[in-house]
Amino acid sequence: MSPLKIKKGSSKHSAYNLRPNFSDVTESHTLAVLVENEPGVLARVIGLFSGRGYNIDSLTVAEVDHQGHLSRITIVTSGTPQVIEQIKAQLGRIVSVHEVHDLTVEGSSVERELALFKVAGTGEKRVEALRLADIFRAHVVDSTLESFVFQLTGTPDKIDAFADLMRPLGLEEVARTGVAALARGV
Repeated sequence: MSPLKIKKGSSKHSAYNLRPNFSDVTESHTLAVLVENEPGVLARVIGLFSGRGYNIDSLTVAEVDHQGHLSRITIVTSGTPQVIEQIKAQLGRIVSVHEVHDLTVEGSSVERELALFKVAGTGEKRVEALRLADIFRAHVVDSTLESFVFQLTGTPDKIDAFADLMRPLGLEEVARTGVAALARGV
């Protein structure tokens, strides 16, 4: 007896839709997680990501309520919509987590990042670096005869664009804080 040769997917001959309804599109999401400010909470949150092979693009953590002992973890991650939903559900199950908000889908939000850029150069490259810094509203926070350190605050796309323009002018080092985000409105 020969095995049945059934192809995956529905056809006009099948009563069942065997095609998965999952999306293959990878999306970037910003998650705001309000947690207890106690030892080990960050390790549990990060362990959830590493244990399941999820990637973290950006991570910031700070205490937001000293009296209430609460901290806010802002995580930028990417994945399919099903993976993002799974991440949010699993974060919500951690005992020390109070709230999980997906700022990407809950409405408009404000995202900012701080970055420091060390750019080394002389002559025309030095002048061009200063001109570009002025256009991007970057501030010079340190200057020597051979280099500048610029401070820039803005969206991650703005930070990336500035870095791309500074590379040919002598970009030596970049330090980034990660994304801080809040939902707009009340």
